[in-house]
Amino acid sequence: MGLHLIPDTLNFDFVGIRKYAYAVSALLILVGVCAFVYTGGPRYGIDFSGGAVVQIKFAHPVSDEDLKKALDGSDLPGLVVQSYGTDGTDFVLRIAAMRESADGLGKIVNDTLNAGFAGNSYEIMRMDMVGPKVGADLRAQALEAMYYAILLISIYVSGRFERRWFTAGFIALILGAATFGLSRFGLDRIFLIPLAVVLTLVLCRHFKLVFAMGAVVSILHDVLITAGLYALFGREFDLTTIAALLTVVGYSLNDTIIVYDRIRENLRNDIVTPLGTVINRSINRTMSRTVLTSGTTLIAVSALLLFGGGAIFDFALTVFIGVFMGTASSIFVASPILLAMSADIRREDFRPGQDRRARDADGRLAAQV
Repeated sequence: MGLHLIPDTLNFDFVGIRKYAYAVSALLILVGVCAFVYTGGPRYGIDFSGGAVVQIKFAHPVSDEDLKKALDGSDLPGLVVQSYGTDGTDFVLRIAAMRESADGLGKIVNDTLNAGFAGNSYEIMRMDMVGPKVGADLRAQALEAMYYAILLISIYVSGRFERRWFTAGFIALILGAATFGLSRFGLDRIFLIPLAVVLTLVLCRHFKLVFAMGAVVSILHDVLITAGLYALFGREFDLTTIAALLTVVGYSLNDTIIVYDRIRENLRNDIVTPLGTVINRSINRTMSRTVLTSGTTLIAVSALLLFGGGAIFDFALTVFIGVFMGTASSIFVASPILLAMSADIRREDFRPGQDRRARDADGRLAAQV
């Protein structure tokens, strides 16, 4: 017997309120778009815009104001001072792209700190510099990584739930090769990747890859809302943020697969009941597991958010938002898309007798959680 936070008799009509959920999702996406428009686009960190990061540790506590005042007279364009930790000795300096070499930057920082904090020894723990060209390449590669992850997910979902490995693999191969080839011929990947995403959705719809369509739309939904709300908080996008968004993609897929698995099991047991009823039944039966999984994940991420310090704050914030979105999308986005494309689902593929593995009374595979 597992832990059941929600009774197995739950019978809420999730499919019936899907239009309200669509409205909320559209509103959140609009808020994110407005945040990007208001700030003039994403605020890129050093990784993507170029510049330098200097991590400093003082022997004795220093106030943020004193450090900023000491550095104001130095020739450090776009300087941002960020403290982390609780003892007032650890700081990160973020500096916009500059012509100085690493040695030149180190000399400027040392001269400034020696003059402003003569009685307080310090150590430069880390100094990283990224050129503007490298930053632009990293930005484009991050978008490519997100897109290729979506392509691989579409293959996996189609193969697992629709047994259409070849079709999904062929589509992904063509799209992946075309995207890679065009980007190497100089086409701007910032515009190429969104176009490739749209083509992926169009081809999934044309070839009736229903489950893949639901998973891909769900993932795009989560990434767009998470990135928009993240921008609303005024945070910078860097490689840490991309790592967090890829984590959100994986979490969203896992939650969606839990619901998809139960839908498939119920379709195997009952090919007569309307699909909307099957989807509702599946969501209700997995709700306890969904809440338990999301709840424990949020507890862990909340600890990182509150006590992890500045170095991991952006990662924790992105994952925190993404966990909420991933849980909601598996219920209100991925599953209703199956209903919207019900005419393309070949229910004969789920007829009883095709899978002879041992099952429990409710139709789940034996010993399945």
